[in-house]
Amino acid sequence: MKITVSALVHKDVETVWNAYNQPKHVIHWNFASDTWHCPNASNHFVIGGSFSYRMEAKDGSAGFDFEGIYDVIDSLKQMSYHMADHRKVDVFFSSQHGKTKVDVTFDIEMENSPELQKMGWQSILDQFKTYTESL
Repeated sequence: MKITVSALVHKDVETVWNAYNQPKHVIHWNFASDTWHCPNASNHFVIGGSFSYRMEAKDGSAGFDFEGIYDVIDSLKQMSYHMADHRKVDVFFSSQHGKTKVDVTFDIEMENSPELQKMGWQSILDQFKTYTESL
């Protein structure tokens, strides 16, 4: 089963693309709530390259590395990657009159309900939108 979350970011596609992929930006938005943060991020942004984003509760009670390997990179349009458990994620960027629509489609995992997963991914994308619009 796949789920899609979306956001319309009030910035041009190049700004949105860079904010989504550059570690100096990722650390400012890659978390679902204000009680979490992303203290470090690395990204080898080429096909076959990998990324690793550390996601942690600010109180230190939980944390994990969100990691993937790039399968597709079509500059300013699409990126796709897979995670260690073979789930796939596709991210699409489309320019719309000076704004950019971002659609993220991901394979669900079996630990959490689809509703909870959709809520979490949407929350992260909403954090991304807020951060990127502040640039």
